[in-house]
Amino acid sequence: MSVSALNSGLSGLKAYASALDSSGHNVANASTAGFVPQQVSFQEQPAGGVITTISKEGASLSSQESQDSSGTELASEIVQSIQFKAGFDLSAKIIKTADQMLGTLIDIQA
Repeated sequence: MSVSALNSGLSGLKAYASALDSSGHNVANASTAGFVPQQVSFQEQPAGGVITTISKEGASLSSQESQDSSGTELASEIVQSIQFKAGFDLSAKIIKTADQMLGTLIDIQA
């Protein structure tokens, strides 16, 4: 059980790190004219854990608007960054707890 919790925590760390990278990329390019922000989606894996898929957001701006401005909404990016950081922290706590449980199990067996 602890090993699967470690794997779930690790996949969460990787997924949230990828999501934070994408959000940072969007914020860094917010003032770039014609920039199309990346969209992150999370998918559950059958054996447990989570992966992310990063795609370009379908821009619904007119051609003139898309040349003059970025499609990045800074308020949304800030909120998402806070959510992604909380998910990353939670995944780290899952790994820490699973490691403690596994250490206790090894101590009991020894």
